Amino acid sequence: MDFLAQLPNFGNIVWTLVAFVAALSVIVAVHEYGHYIVGRWTGIKADVFSLGFGPKIAGWTDRHGTHWQIAALPFGGYVKFKGDADAASGRDDHALDTMSPEERRDTMHGAPLWARSATVAAGPVFNFALSILIFAGIAMWSGLATEDARVGQVKPMPQSQALQPGDLITALDGQPVDSLSDFYSVADRLPPEPVVEYTVDRGGQVLVLDGPFPFPPVADLVQPDSAAQDAGLRAGDVILTVNGAPIHAFSQLRQLIGDSDGAPQTLGVWRAGQVQDITLTPRRVDLPSPDGGFETRWLLGLTGGLVFEPETRRAGPLEAMWLGVRQTGMIVETSLSGLWHMVTGAISSCNLRGPLGIAESSGNAAAQGTMTFIWFIAMLSTAVGMMNLFPIPVLDGGHLVFHAWEAVTGKPPSDRALRGLMTGGLALLLTLMVFALTNDLFCP
Repeated sequence: MDFLAQLPNFGNIVWTLVAFVAALSVIVAVHEYGHYIVGRWTGIKADVFSLGFGPKIAGWTDRHGTHWQIAALPFGGYVKFKGDADAASGRDDHALDTMSPEERRDTMHGAPLWARSATVAAGPVFNFALSILIFAGIAMWSGLATEDARVGQVKPMPQSQALQPGDLITALDGQPVDSLSDFYSVADRLPPEPVVEYTVDRGGQVLVLDGPFPFPPVADLVQPDSAAQDAGLRAGDVILTVNGAPIHAFSQLRQLIGDSDGAPQTLGVWRAGQVQDITLTPRRVDLPSPDGGFETRWLLGLTGGLVFEPETRRAGPLEAMWLGVRQTGMIVETSLSGLWHMVTGAISSCNLRGPLGIAESSGNAAAQGTMTFIWFIAMLSTAVGMMNLFPIPVLDGGHLVFHAWEAVTGKPPSDRALRGLMTGGLALLLTLMVFALTNDLFCP
């Protein structure tokens, strides 16, 4: 049994907050541990490692002299290195002036440039590493579809399902199928029909069977924070009608919703042998397009799939890691493209979510089950790593820009310039946070 999916009323404010804090704590702990461990490897000592801000709840000191603590406000964290005046790594000039050259080498401000840069960059790098490992783990856990068009599991449908696990599909509607990719290609060309002919090899016996359309209107996934989830749709639901009109293919559902112009839609839904009507209103969503841009569409938040689950094979560690790298890279690419299109006005700025929106998404992801919640943590970790690399003072990316300046000129920016840049960076960051919070409150 999936523990998270069984929690009652996970969408309410208490469980939403619990999910948000849990997701954020994992991501922050990994980020700050990256700073800490690389700093230690490069000879920079840490005085405090804090998960959270504010008053300390619990803590201990390790043999390296670092005090590890959990603080009362679980919305971030920090590492205070030796020689820092505060959690923001400001210089403690009084302490630094009293140190010998050997002691100053142990501080963030007295370490070589390469050590400081590596320590600063480690936080975002560890966030990306967490995402890659999670995506790789999911690939290894779930498996990858084999090349053959072989049935792994059949999906519950309102009509009898003639396919059985282990069937090797050799033809679809009379057209030969040599692989799973062939099956997709042939299925894409078929017009929506209530019944399609499947030719299968079942234990050496060739059978011709009637079955549902290859891409039926079945909800394989109900996306978090979507119209479908808010209306109570669940994974496995079969959409029989839209406003009373029968449909047989997921493409018909997508077309009807896309043409709805946001008007409420009544779906006839089959669930475990029972049929019910569910009315919901599509939402306008900006989606990445194949050409690298974005397109605006009306969506319910449902993802479809095949009429069966293909047979899977175990993914090897290297293959899974490569898939994790690709998935993480795709999230970064899509996020940067989305930000650019928001800046240029090509898509709505409401796509920028703030803390309330992220908290709501955390609760919705957790309500979908453990695997979805873990996947959400990986996505959020990628976003945090990417955001921290933006060249804004007070963020890791801003510090790396200062280090680049020091590498080119041979000296760091002046204290006066640093104070001005840090103040400006903080003002910009607070402005973005207020803007995002406004989106959370007023965007539909």
